[in-house]
Amino acid sequence: MLVPNNYNPALMVAPPFLKKTVALATAFLSVAVMSACGQPAQSANQKKKSSMTTNQSTNVAKATFGTGCFWCTEAMFETLDGVISAVSGYEGGAKANPTYKEVCTGTTGHAECVEVTYDPSKVTYQELLEAFFRSHDPTSLNRQGADVGTQYRSVIFYHNDEQKQLAETAKTELNKSGAYNKPIVTEISPATTFYEAEAYHQNYFAQNPDQGYCAFVIAPKLDKFKKVFKDKLKLDEQATAKH
Repeated sequence: MLVPNNYNPALMVAPPFLKKTVALATAFLSVAVMSACGQPAQSANQKKKSSMTTNQSTNVAKATFGTGCFWCTEAMFETLDGVISAVSGYEGGAKANPTYKEVCTGTTGHAECVEVTYDPSKVTYQELLEAFFRSHDPTSLNRQGADVGTQYRSVIFYHNDEQKQLAETAKTELNKSGAYNKPIVTEISPATTFYEAEAYHQNYFAQNPDQGYCAFVIAPKLDKFKKVFKDKLKLDEQATAKH
């Protein structure tokens, strides 16, 4: 993801839940995209994402975000304490059960996104919104770095009225803050049917750390993400976070 020329974190007057990480925004957005997401290296030995079991948490909620390539979105949200699972998939289109190949044409209307199951007693929706806006360029229309098309749009699919209000408030406040010279173009839409992506897309970064996009795009972004959110990471992620 390229640093947007219009981004000026010094001008940001962030809403309360964003203030802690505003000063780190420039560093976090400084990773340049060197290749595109749509170049999977499939493996027969890829493990499927573990399903959430009822004994993990009885107090769970869902949130759905699209920040471009879902490999990166998934890898970042999975590090946050309170996130039970992050599943890559497709949402927002007209075709039922779309395939990755179909979504990549940009004609189905779906966005690559991640459905996050989380424990609100450990991580709030506001904190997930903070991670969402910090992790990509929300002023870039239908594009994140080298990934171009409506399937890579910045989008929040809300699951209830409270999520809708919080998302719209965050977007409005960021636009008013002067943080960007261009308006935020993040789509805020009601959640519809979420179609889980093919098995080889799940845990993609963890399964393919040496693949070009993973090594040169996701890994540096993830390192910066962990620095920004070091106090909100899972314990095992805190141990591996670079200081």
